[in-house]
Amino acid sequence: MSNFHEVKVIQSSEGNVSKYVFTGETGVAESVLYRYPDYATRTVICCSTMSGCPVGCRFCGAGDYFVRGFRGEEIVEQVDRCIIDTGVDPAVMKRLQIMFMSMGEPLLNKSGMISALQALYGKYPRAALLISTIGPDIDYDWVEGISREIPTIGLQFSVHRSTDEERDELIPFKKKLSISLIARRGESWHATTGRKPFFNYCAGDDNSSDADAERLLNHFNPSVWNATVSVICERNEGMPARNDHQVELAANFASKLVERGFDVRVFDPAGQDDIGGGCGQLWFVQQWMRDHPEMARPSVGHGLPSIHTPRAVLV
Repeated sequence: MSNFHEVKVIQSSEGNVSKYVFTGETGVAESVLYRYPDYATRTVICCSTMSGCPVGCRFCGAGDYFVRGFRGEEIVEQVDRCIIDTGVDPAVMKRLQIMFMSMGEPLLNKSGMISALQALYGKYPRAALLISTIGPDIDYDWVEGISREIPTIGLQFSVHRSTDEERDELIPFKKKLSISLIARRGESWHATTGRKPFFNYCAGDDNSSDADAERLLNHFNPSVWNATVSVICERNEGMPARNDHQVELAANFASKLVERGFDVRVFDPAGQDDIGGGCGQLWFVQQWMRDHPEMARPSVGHGLPSIHTPRAVLV
């Protein structure tokens, strides 16, 4: 039996991205399905771990409201539906990446995440299970424990700024780790799992200087950490998601990090301009939140100015 009574699928004009909106009686989820260049070669699924989000990031379209965390089966159902629609047996996909970053803070949904990770590893043992987090101040023993139990789990921290003061403006959630504590937490995860965590950084006009790169190097050891540099996206429908200048900023800052010894990936979101293909944009979900004020509680970020920087995907 489905946990959702309606599933809406929206195709991007770019052809390789589809957005899924899962609507239930007490919540809405959004997932994104990518193919690179086809599903047999590489399939990427970004799924929601919550309906809305309590963290209130000013770059995220879901940052103003929070309903609840999803149960494990609700998270798994999003992935199952996307995989069915690929028409490809996941056992023969060359790369399958399942990312917990479309909506919600995964590490604030401990029971749902543990249940989903165990179920998905059982169903899709070759899939990369990638957790993207802002780094809430929680007990990370369970994160390290499940990551040790399941060897396909990856971990990425959304940093986006090189100082805590600037990052506090972007992410107003107070119970979060400082950048230095994120670095220490990633080092502990690396020591436990033997795998490198990522930090994600969105390069804009105001945060991509050599000084920013140096501050990141002072926090993050390239022998422990990999980096993702992302192109800035807009959270509002109808606004162009990216332009040549933004793409150039990301590429230039990625070069600065490479010069400092980091293994760097650059993310430029497909499908962003017409369906919000990047993570955290959630244009369709924003309307559901406005239509259900009895369930959608304002987050800590509600009413604060938006800042056009995404919490982007690990690729």
